[in-house]
Amino acid sequence: MTRALHKGDVWAGAGAVFVKEIVDALRDRRTLAMVLVSSVLLGPLVLALLSSLVAGLEERAERRVVVAAGMEHAPTLRNFIERQTYRIEAAPPDYEARLKASTLGEPVLLIEPGFEAGLARGEAPSVAIVSDSSNRQAETGARRLQRLLDGFNRERGSLLLALRSVPAQLLQAIDVQDHDLANTRSRATQLTGMLPFFVIMAVLYGALNAALDTTAGERERGSLEPLLTNPASPMALVLGKWAAVVTVAMLIALLSVLSFLPARLLIQSETLRSLFVFGSAEAARFLLVLVPLAAGLSALMMAVAIRCKSFKEAQANNTAVILGVSLMPLVALFNQGGDEPWFAWVPALAQYTLMNRVLRGEALGTADVLVSLVVGLVLTALCLAFVARHLRSVAVR
Repeated sequence: MTRALHKGDVWAGAGAVFVKEIVDALRDRRTLAMVLVSSVLLGPLVLALLSSLVAGLEERAERRVVVAAGMEHAPTLRNFIERQTYRIEAAPPDYEARLKASTLGEPVLLIEPGFEAGLARGEAPSVAIVSDSSNRQAETGARRLQRLLDGFNRERGSLLLALRSVPAQLLQAIDVQDHDLANTRSRATQLTGMLPFFVIMAVLYGALNAALDTTAGERERGSLEPLLTNPASPMALVLGKWAAVVTVAMLIALLSVLSFLPARLLIQSETLRSLFVFGSAEAARFLLVLVPLAAGLSALMMAVAIRCKSFKEAQANNTAVILGVSLMPLVALFNQGGDEPWFAWVPALAQYTLMNRVLRGEALGTADVLVSLVVGLVLTALCLAFVARHLRSVAVR
């Protein structure tokens, strides 16, 4: 009976502290507004930038332009390029400098005199594709120009064989066909795979200010010690504060995730709009995946900040947490072997991996979701126990 009453007192005290901390968090309107606005605008901004990038690539592909120097020496090549519906433009005199400065977005096809005479003699005259690997636009165009020249080589070889009554098929021992196993949504994640990173950072920064203010902030203001004189137990105080921090973090996460829904209307590129599928079901899975991360990060940042005497000191000490969380998605990006089983055991990395699976349209594995949930609960329990023990020591002193 006494034990049940004690548990009831803990939860009642935690509820009272939760209400008090939520009210305090909402009073800091400047910080809250900055976090909310950044979270709401983040999704539309990222998608708008991606859309602008894809639209630019599509526009350059539709231009179908070949920039050439010395094209007057190769009328046969000119005829082939124009038959492929490409337009030929003369290269500017300073094309090398402009390629290095990235002010010229197309590679230059350089043709030396004697090209046509070499073809007539049955030789293989050389041409040069002048580009700059640091110029991304020109480097992309160089691959397209290489495929165009390969087509000229195949056509020229077929014509020469036909003149000698040799079937062109003799040059092809096998017929190669491409089969892409990636579905539409998997291809989209090559562009939208960074979105989960921004959602994770929104959760992190949403919890950061609240976690620091309820611990080091109260100590700096001198309100933590008087709070410990209340009848509520240290664990009730910790649970109430932690619940408020998690609520703020998940509110930011909710707004950040929901911002992707109307942001789809801002996508200019028809290709990206058709590839990027994100509806209410995907948003719900995102939030489900983020709950254990928000719980664990909130408790961890509170545990780091509780030993600090000022808000600024707690902010500096939590830099390691921020850096660690922000670097976790890079592990998945740089890993060329696909998702590893141990990813599910690492906070932030597990959430990044699971959210990308949602974007790819894959089903979330029950085991992976449970592992991330267990890890989040264990991290939360350990950190909250540490905070409660520290508060008890402060109360005794």
